[in-house]
Parts: sequence; structure tokens; C-alpha cells
Amino acid sequence: MQDAENFIRRHQLLSTVRTAVIGVSGGPDSLALLHFLWKRSSLYNISIIAASFDHQLRGDESARELAFVQRFCEERAITFEGGQGDVASFQKKHHLSLQTAARSCRYAFFEKVMKKYNADALALAHHGDDQVETMLMRMTRGSEGFSSAGIPVRRPFAGGEIIRPFLGITKDQIEHYCKVEKLFPVYDPSNESEKYVRNRFRKNILPFLKQENPNVHERFQYLSETISEDEAYILELAKIELEKVLIRQTEGKIELSVSAFNKMPIPLQKRGITLILNYLYKLNPSSLSSVHKENFLGLLGSEHPSGSLHFPSGLVVSRTYDRCLLSFEPIKREEESGFDYSLELPGHVELPNGLLTAEITDREPALLRGKDVFVFSMNDVSLPLRVRSRRPGDRMAIAGVGSRKLKDIFIDAKVPQEERKVWPVVVDANGNIIWLPGLKHKRRHTINHSEHWVILHFQKNRHDV
Repeated sequence: MQDAENFIRRHQLLSTVRTAVIGVSGGPDSLALLHFLWKRSSLYNISIIAASFDHQLRGDESARELAFVQRFCEERAITFEGGQGDVASFQKKHHLSLQTAARSCRYAFFEKVMKKYNADALALAHHGDDQVETMLMRMTRGSEGFSSAGIPVRRPFAGGEIIRPFLGITKDQIEHYCKVEKLFPVYDPSNESEKYVRNRFRKNILPFLKQENPNVHERFQYLSETISEDEAYILELAKIELEKVLIRQTEGKIELSVSAFNKMPIPLQKRGITLILNYLYKLNPSSLSSVHKENFLGLLGSEHPSGSLHFPSGLVVSRTYDRCLLSFEPIKREEESGFDYSLELPGHVELPNGLLTAEITDREPALLRGKDVFVFSMNDVSLPLRVRSRRPGDRMAIAGVGSRKLKDIFIDAKVPQEERKVWPVVVDANGNIIWLPGLKHKRRHTINHSEHWVILHFQKNRHDV
């Protein structure tokens, strides 16, 4: 087991561990790990607890395996914790696959034992062959990022961490250890059935790879660690760049700039999408795949200025010109956001997307400029004024151009659909549109010092970032 000891030392898996829980099923892998750490507990200065869980899926057979592990521990004065759970009922209640349900119940039990003994680590017996199988399976399914790295050497769990001391050795080495140490593990017959994907990889693919390279598990483990290290570094870069892209980030909603996102390098774009989806979903649904991320990239990279995608669990990705909104909120109908207010002179009106104020002055405001300011003579406009949302068929008279539809003005200015619904439209007493803040206004006449002037100013709300 020199290979295992070298692996533990290289990754410092036990350097800070004082109490370790060992997950034991009674099979050769976990039994060898328990025996291996038990014999070296004084060397590593650790206390060990064996934890065995009966999934109640194979009746008396699985119950006997639990009893076998308990006897094994009693004979060696190893602290033992046993548990059981009705995995089939749990699967049905939560609509999970059998493997996912079994894993959830088993890890919940491990967490309970970890907390009971204030343990630093949960040691599991995944080995090098498991790593090869896992990485090949995930590559075949189209996994990416950390997922394509396979089984991690360590990861946080229950206030401590999960460690895998046997990832550097093979199944054959474990079987040999059991023979040398005269261990007599139990064997799960389901491991021979080719109805399970993993077993098909184990029986058909792994032997070929080992024939080509007997140490193929070492190459896959090196690849796994390299992918994990690279992915962690690129994700940090993506986080930094994503901060420059986001316009708004609230619970269940993210809005970003399409042009800024498209300037990011492609590897950072892909990780940026992962970070966005992780934030929105919290726990990604199993139906979310790399295809969804590819479609997202396609939407943002498209020459068409608008479009939408529907992701699992009701997430809607909607692009309008330079903005892309991801939200679980249903899109409101246009008539639901309509408004119509009277604008007093002087006075102000609070609007869904900002504040519009009106002032009166008898001085020449010739220096006032900008798209958010409109200055006009009181003699040139029929009062009173109103501020309302757009209406079907709205048109505006523009000097030198003639009458134009508001729809066309919005399109030319690349105003997103959602913003058009709440964009203020200022009209005179006759219903004529005199100003679209930030976009267009009616022609102003020559300033006369003897007249009174109206100054309209629109201050748009800032987005929550």
C-alpha cells in the first residue's frame, strides 16, 4: 500500500485530521480502506469511526452486510455506527432516480455521524479505476468544467471534508490487499449487472485501456487534478470580468450587457454563464445541460437584436438589443404597466422608471442641453401637460422628418421591449407628443427674453447592482 501512502502524503489528506469517519459497505474497497486506516491510526495520529448504511433495497442480504461490518469492527475494537433507511420510499416521494435517492440517504447518514463525533473528515474508498470510469462516463454525456474532472480528491462536507485516500491505486491492488491481510469482504451482485452504465464501462472499456497502459489510472488522476486547478483559476477570472458585464443582479433576476459580455474571451463567457446559472438556480436541475449554455451563447452572439430562450424550472432568457435579462418572473402584459399622470407647472411626477420634474423660469436657459432636458416657451405649447405610457398607433411630429411611429423611434434607438412599456411620453393639451425623454422632442422656437420658459428634466432610476 505504498502507493496509497504516497498519495495521502502528496495531497496532505490526513495532516490536519484528528477524527475520521470511514464509509463502509462491507465490499472489498471500503473494507480495505477501513483496515488500512485502522492499522495506521497511530502512525497518522487519528481516531476512526466506521459508518455503515443499509439502503434496505436487497432485504435480508443488505441487513446481513450491515451486521458483517459491525462484527468486523467489534473484533478490532473499532467504533461503529450503523444506520438504515427506506430508500425506495424516499425515491418515490422526491421523484428521484434510485441511485440519487440512495446517495442522498447515505450522505445524510454520514453527515449525522460526522456531527456526532465532531469529525474532521469522511474517508470514502473510491479508487483509481472508479476515477477512469467516472471521467469517461461524464465526457460521454457531455459534462464540462469541474464535472469533467471526475471525482475530487477532497471537497467540503458537514463542517469538515470528504477525502479519498485510494484514488491513487487500482481495484486489483485493493483485491490483493484483501488477500494478503486475510479480509473476507462481501460482494454486491448488482456490480456484475450490465444494465448499469458504470458496469458497462468497467467491463468493456477499462480492460482495453489497461491493456494499452497498465497505469492509465495515474494519467486520468493527473488529468483530473489539472482540470480542477485550471477550472478554479479560470472561474476566478470569469468572476472579475462578469462584474463589468452585469447591469442588475437581484434575487432570481440578472440583467447583463450583451456587447460587454461578447467582448469577454470565449472561455470566460462559458464560465460566466455557469456562474450566472449557479446564482439563479442555487441547485442546478438535472435537466440543465451544456446544450442550454450553447443556446445562451448563440442568443447573445446572434446578429438578430432580440429573442428568448426557455430554460428548466421556468427560467426565461430574453434578449432585446444590448440587454439580456434572465428571470423567473413572468413577463407582465403591456396593459398592466400603463400609466397616465397630469404634470403640474412647476411640479414633478414619479414614474415606474424615474422622476420627471417641471420648472418655470423667466431667464434665458440657453446653456441647458442634453437628451434628458427639454426647454420650451409656454407660448409654443398647449397646456396643461400630461405624462403617460405609449399607446398603440402613437406618432410624433419631428422637424425635418415628418410624423414617425413611436415604435420606429424605439427600434432605431434600440430601446428594449420591457423599457418601452414604461417609457414616459409627454403630451400637450391636444394630445400631441412633445417629448420622449432621452430620445426626441418637438422643435423649439427662437428664445425670447420676455417670455416664460418651461424646463422639463427626466432622471432615470439607477439599476440595482
